Amino acid sequence: MPKPSSRERILDSYENILSERGPVEITLDAVAAHAGVSKGGLLYHFGSKDALRDGLLDRMTQRTAEDVDNARHAPEGVVRYFLRTAITDATPKHPLHRTTMATLRLALNDPRATEVMHRGTTAYRDLLNEHIDDPLTAELVLLVGDGLYMRSALGEANTTTLLARIGEIANRLNA
Repeated sequence: MPKPSSRERILDSYENILSERGPVEITLDAVAAHAGVSKGGLLYHFGSKDALRDGLLDRMTQRTAEDVDNARHAPEGVVRYFLRTAITDATPKHPLHRTTMATLRLALNDPRATEVMHRGTTAYRDLLNEHIDDPLTAELVLLVGDGLYMRSALGEANTTTLLARIGEIANRLNA
């Protein structure tokens, strides 16, 4: 696997600091040090803290679009993919999860981050509505997926049991 570019390492570092310590701890110096680049190297890719934030929000938009596309083409179907990955992908090893957690930290105080999160939710909602005849059922699937994701991210879910029951959950939702 090729070594990530400096730009990607900088965004990874920004995500890590946001997720672990929150936006108050973000300085260009801290991000550069964490990424192993000079401050000038960081500024070459991101000319300001706002540009760094915008880079993260672009990454969030891209990763969400890729995941929606993966769901659209999943052999198990959109609903089962959505519910399964709500459990399996809620881990720091998964790129979308890391980006989501960092963006959520920003969204507490940044309307641009909130808007990106809303657009992501809308993309999933639209996809579910394409595959589920009843809009209320589609919304319930979205909410169940969000709940599974939150419980998994917090380590509260018995993932083995829930994963084994994805089909049953989908069937109960008539989805």
